[in-house]
Amino acid sequence: MVNKLINNYKNFSPGILVAVLIAVASKFLSNNYEVPAMLMAILIGMSLNFLSEDKKCEKGINFSSKNILYLGIILLGSRITFENILSININITFLIILAVILTILFSIFFLRLFGFQYRFGILIGGAIAICGASAALAISSVLPKDERSDERLSFVILGVTVISTICMIFYPILANFLEMDNVSAGIFFGATIHDVAQVIGAGFTLSDETGDTATIIKLFRVTLLFPVVILISLLSYRYKSNNDSNNKPPLVPYFIIFFIIMVIINSLNLIPLNLQFYLNEISSWFLLIAISAVGTKTRLQSLRIIGFIPILSMITVTLFLLMFILVFLKYFI
Repeated sequence: MVNKLINNYKNFSPGILVAVLIAVASKFLSNNYEVPAMLMAILIGMSLNFLSEDKKCEKGINFSSKNILYLGIILLGSRITFENILSININITFLIILAVILTILFSIFFLRLFGFQYRFGILIGGAIAICGASAALAISSVLPKDERSDERLSFVILGVTVISTICMIFYPILANFLEMDNVSAGIFFGATIHDVAQVIGAGFTLSDETGDTATIIKLFRVTLLFPVVILISLLSYRYKSNNDSNNKPPLVPYFIIFFIIMVIINSLNLIPLNLQFYLNEISSWFLLIAISAVGTKTRLQSLRIIGFIPILSMITVTLFLLMFILVFLKYFI
């Protein structure tokens, strides 16, 4: 037993350490130079791509990109309560659900026009519609895999993080131009900006009320990650069952089950506030470590091959979500 633990430590620790060090460096750059940590993690990881092919690091990097990712997603549940969800106006709830569904469908349709597989459309649409890089990681984990899955995931994380940062800068300007009140601006930011950190940044730029509203709306979008991932998992299960009966995936990924359990525990106020803070921090770190590992598995040359159309699609899908929310806010809220 002891020998097995020692062997596992030797096999996994170098790769995990690489991912952790990239995450720490990314966080340092983010804190001191105001750049998105996830963007830095992908870029630094890609610059160290050769390590993912090193036998000493391979197992640990693969572990970080999958198992540590799952732990990060599970702990995301500590941010959400059913009380947050029930506090949202029913019209806004309908708006967010419809926006997520239509954004993903539009993404699939747009990419299929140019001959790309549906899974790429789901990945891009889900990342933009729900919660950016975190959604991309969760959705990618249940999509059918091929030799280019990691490249597409890195591309989407890179793109969605850059676009989300641009949105954080320009959407408050747009909200002021359209003369939105604090609540409407909060709904606008929470429903359209991709990553949680950028939503908070944009919201509290205008006012505390806007920031609080934006955060609640964004957290509701995060909860929609659960049904979306479940649906994709069921479709993937059916796809893999039809194509490979000897390698069936689990019907519902275990990390999604534990995610919901975490939400329930948090909703019952069984997690003290100070512990909740630490769980949120650990979740953010785990996701950053996972992204760092994914970055090391990606070649910059491979991203070039993906081409212009996916870049155009990410911008187009972002604009689709923007226009849908603006029209809905103007005429139906």
